[in-house]
Amino acid sequence: MNKVYAVGLGPGGEEFFTGQAKAAIEKSDVICGYTVYVDLVRDAFPDKEFFTTTMKQEIDRCRKALEIAETGKTVAMVCSGDSGVYGMAGLLIQLAPKYKDIEVEVVCGVTAALSGSAVLGAPLGHDFCVISLSDLLTPWDVIEKRLRCAGEADFLIALYNPRSHKRVEHLKKACDILMENKSPDTVCGYVKNIGREGEEKHIALLKDLPDEPVDMFTTVFIGNKETKIYGDYIVTPRGYEKREDL
Repeated sequence: MNKVYAVGLGPGGEEFFTGQAKAAIEKSDVICGYTVYVDLVRDAFPDKEFFTTTMKQEIDRCRKALEIAETGKTVAMVCSGDSGVYGMAGLLIQLAPKYKDIEVEVVCGVTAALSGSAVLGAPLGHDFCVISLSDLLTPWDVIEKRLRCAGEADFLIALYNPRSHKRVEHLKKACDILMENKSPDTVCGYVKNIGREGEEKHIALLKDLPDEPVDMFTTVFIGNKETKIYGDYIVTPRGYEKREDL
């Protein structure tokens, strides 16, 4: 059986690779992926073959990985974060039946909601959801509905893809929707370049988020009504303080 691994690299630094992810890449002959993500592992695995594509060529990228695997080579399709969270794992599984004797193995990684949360402290200490503001593949009206429902339920929210050159106003629209149910003074935070050179974290209030300099390499965290600032950190209490005075 020919093998394709869908590998989540985490934030990008080698120290964030899981043991399972590193082992899968070591077993592979070819590393495939979006150019930016493959560049994160080139130095760590210089003896491998590489195949890369640019953004918006996800289907071509997965087909090529499966075609290479058909020749008998083991392939690692690398993704940032977790390969099953806005990654290539699902697409590989969908396409694999069209190819001969291909097994897809999904290798989990540390998604930005978790790695970014650690930088900020513990903003995701209770029930949370992850919502992408990219409407490239998901209609904006669907994203709006998800934001509104999350706000009504007072979920903690990790926002992926909060702003790009073309989607300048999406974060403001999202904040306006959330402020229909959340206080404008809700504690929030964001982390740029998680686990990479230039990493920086910031704490802000929900009403101020639209004016913050976030981009596609930023993950935004929006608290619930219990979220508080403790020094340089954000914490959303789980509720232990209700049992005992902390």
